[in-house]
Amino acid sequence: MKPELMWLVWAVALTVVQMLIAVTGAFTQVGLMPLVGNRENFPALTGWVGRADRAHRNALENLVLFASLVLVAVVANKTNEMTLLGAQIFFWARLVYAAVYLAGIPWLRTGVWTVSVVGLVIIFSQLVR
Repeated sequence: MKPELMWLVWAVALTVVQMLIAVTGAFTQVGLMPLVGNRENFPALTGWVGRADRAHRNALENLVLFASLVLVAVVANKTNEMTLLGAQIFFWARLVYAAVYLAGIPWLRTGVWTVSVVGLVIIFSQLVR
């Protein structure tokens, strides 16, 4: 297996962990019935629970981009040291992003998100050269 695919697997695992944290937090904040219902008039999630939910949604959005780039790189046989570096940067930045978002540190969160985008750009640059 190409190492970039392993980083993709770990990124999926991180996203699942973020989902579990967000769901657990939502359960503690709103209870079981709103979660198992159809979520009409779902109460707003606040504090760390709201941040966990937003961080998970952001992870899903970015996972689509990362997976697309990694899969194209592997299928097109364009993986190299730079695509691996981009995948590693993306994963580690996303891990830090999740922790920083939960902690509620806004400027640092944005900076770490930017680093994860750099990882995406590195992979992208190898596909279009």
